[in-house]
Order: sequence, then C-alpha cells, then structure tokens
Amino acid sequence: MRKQRPDPVAIEEQEERPSKSQLKREMHALQALGETLIAMRPAERARFPLSDDMLRAIEETARIRSHEGRRRHMQYVGKLIRKEDLAAIQRVFDSIDQEQQQRDHAFHRLEKWRERLIDEGDAAVDLFMAENPDTDRQTLRQLVRNAQREREQGKPPTSSRKLFKHLRETLAL
Repeated sequence: MRKQRPDPVAIEEQEERPSKSQLKREMHALQALGETLIAMRPAERARFPLSDDMLRAIEETARIRSHEGRRRHMQYVGKLIRKEDLAAIQRVFDSIDQEQQQRDHAFHRLEKWRERLIDEGDAAVDLFMAENPDTDRQTLRQLVRNAQREREQGKPPTSSRKLFKHLRETLAL
C-alpha cells in the first residue's frame, strides 16, 4: 500500500492561516494594550481614537473588584479592541514616546548645564547667559556659588537641586 502524501495546496492553505498559538499571542497582546489604556489617566486616554463602547468598557473596569470578573472583563476589552483602529492607536503611542524622548533629552541637557555651571563657575554662567539673555544673572550666580560650596563641604545637594529647578523654569521645560 502506498503512503499518502499531503496535497501541496492544503499545505499552502495551512501556512496562510495563523496558528492557534499565534492567535492566542495576538489576543494576549490586545488585552495588554487594553490594560495599558485602562492604566492611563483620562486626560492621556482622551488622545486616543477610541469608540464609545471601548471607553465605556474602560470606565467600567474601575468598578470590578472580583479577580475572575476582572479577568473576564479584560477578555471583553481585548475583544473590543480588535474592532478599534490599531494603526491610529499605535501612532498616538509613537507620538507619546517621541514626546517622552524629547523631554528626556531636554532633562539631560539641563543636567549637563547644571554640572557645567557648578564645575566651571562664572565662565559657564557667561556662556549660559549668552544663549539665554533673559535669565536673571544674579540669581543664577548665587545658586551656582551655593551649589559649589555645598559640593566642597560634602553637604546634600540642596542648592544644586534649586539650580536645576531654576534652569528648568528659565528654559520653560
């Protein structure tokens, strides 16, 4: 008796369909996306293009206390999120990530300025004033001197923090 070989067309059809495991992974990823949206503050969530049903389901999550009820509700949220525009949601997440990177970059720039001001003193103050002429020179120099004195005496960096806060306010970050 001859062995039956699988039909090549049937193999191609199987490869086109996602496996059951792949479908489960996608379902869990959508549930995780739903949990991320639920964890956000309402003001952040307002940026996302979500349907009314999805918004109601997210709001309803706060009332559910039972572990099993919450698990089932998260499955429901995962089901609802499949109907949402995932590309638009991803674009909003990308813009939030980009804004966060810009804030981080600005924060690091301020930290570098603070360290440079404390290390170099008046020379760095002059450079900072050249870039930011509307800065109060006297306040800046006083904060720098206090931070330098703290560093020399090994005290906690209270003035260094005040200097950083002053720089942040001056540059409106």
